[in-house]
Amino acid sequence: MTDSYAIDGQKINYHPKRVAQWLDGHQDWAQAKSIYPIYVELSPVGACNHRCTFCAVDYIGYKSNRMDTKVLAQRLPEMAELGVKSVMFAGEGEPMLHTDIAEHVLICKDAKIDTAFTTNASVIRDDFILSALPHVTWIKVSLNAGTADTYKKVHQTKKDDFYRVIENLKTLVAEKRAGNTHCTIGAQTLLLPENEGEIEQLIEICKEEIGLDYLVIKPYSQHKYSNTRLYENIDYTAFYDWGERLAEYNTADFNVVFRGNTIKKYSEGDELRYQKCHATPFFWAYIMADGSVYGCSAYLLNEQFCYGNINEESFAAIWEGERRRQNFHFIRDELDISSCRKNCRMDEVNRHLDLLRQDRIPHVNFI
Repeated sequence: MTDSYAIDGQKINYHPKRVAQWLDGHQDWAQAKSIYPIYVELSPVGACNHRCTFCAVDYIGYKSNRMDTKVLAQRLPEMAELGVKSVMFAGEGEPMLHTDIAEHVLICKDAKIDTAFTTNASVIRDDFILSALPHVTWIKVSLNAGTADTYKKVHQTKKDDFYRVIENLKTLVAEKRAGNTHCTIGAQTLLLPENEGEIEQLIEICKEEIGLDYLVIKPYSQHKYSNTRLYENIDYTAFYDWGERLAEYNTADFNVVFRGNTIKKYSEGDELRYQKCHATPFFWAYIMADGSVYGCSAYLLNEQFCYGNINEESFAAIWEGERRRQNFHFIRDELDISSCRKNCRMDEVNRHLDLLRQDRIPHVNFI
């Protein structure tokens, strides 16, 4: 099975200068404060037009907060100067609902920041296709069923949205085939009891009907604060061998990314895992639709992980400020990661960084 996008792994090893900076300074705040994130997840809006049964951020309440485009026009170029290399528009709401979303992409383009989207793709505006799409690195669509009936049940929306999403994706693919964009266009589905019998049907839709570049199939991960508890006890052991079977659908133009590595990690004990979070508060950040900057998306609304607000301060002032300093010490000295979200977004990054600790094995200088 091929995962040419390294979706089931990590890519921190392609940033050796930032990793070297972390190795030198992650124990000392005087040095650590200037280690800026490589990647930022940004939520343009808090509202969402779906109410998915698996939603991790339902506890936030789908509020009608919206990013101020004028503020982003100041902050994004500043973030690029400080070392931020990519922004994924996603978050606690549906990013395509922001009427200025195309402008947000163009701001990033001018600042030389790579952009990507995680979206339900039920709303794709013409101005986004014409002006923004040529400058987007990838789009990953949350598509969690192979039939309209199951889609309605899981996404808790109208059946018509299933067909609308498929047509919107066809439009994006047509733009790519016409040479108007090099954007990688894929979909992602959570493997759930409702849809496990439709996975191969969904693969056929993505591959043959739409013409996507890939489909990711991943396990559900229970969020610490989510009100949703429908899937927290799913046993994925029966799916260990799915990777080999689904790889038969792979071609030079289409890839099924079955996240078998992530699934198998559920069965390993905590004693095999790293004991400290190394990625936070360093390599990534999350900015909520109200402008609040967090060091980890698993702790949104937890004030210990909130460093400030881009509507009130510069990104530099936030990232090198007192609240991040306090969080830096909390994570180093107090955080019990056994209470963190299993298979969090930075899990593979943490595993890689843990291997680089020079106290992990003896005699490291004898290469």
